[in-house]
Amino acid sequence: MSEEELKNLDKEVKKLKRISSEWAAQLHDLVEERLPAGYQEIPGIAQSTYDACQAWAEANAKLVAAQKEIQV
Repeated sequence: MSEEELKNLDKEVKKLKRISSEWAAQLHDLVEERLPAGYQEIPGIAQSTYDACQAWAEANAKLVAAQKEIQV
């Protein structure tokens, strides 16, 4: 992996982490402010939060593997 590709992957991981944090904040706000009346929102927000975290985890695993490859 080139240095440029590594930088782009690092940028993508940071972006996905931010998106995950934003979904987590929405989930937190739902719990703190809108439950129990907003209980129907739980599945959608929870799934979006899970998906965002999963996307971050996959990208982060690629980044870690690429960084190890460069160190070898």
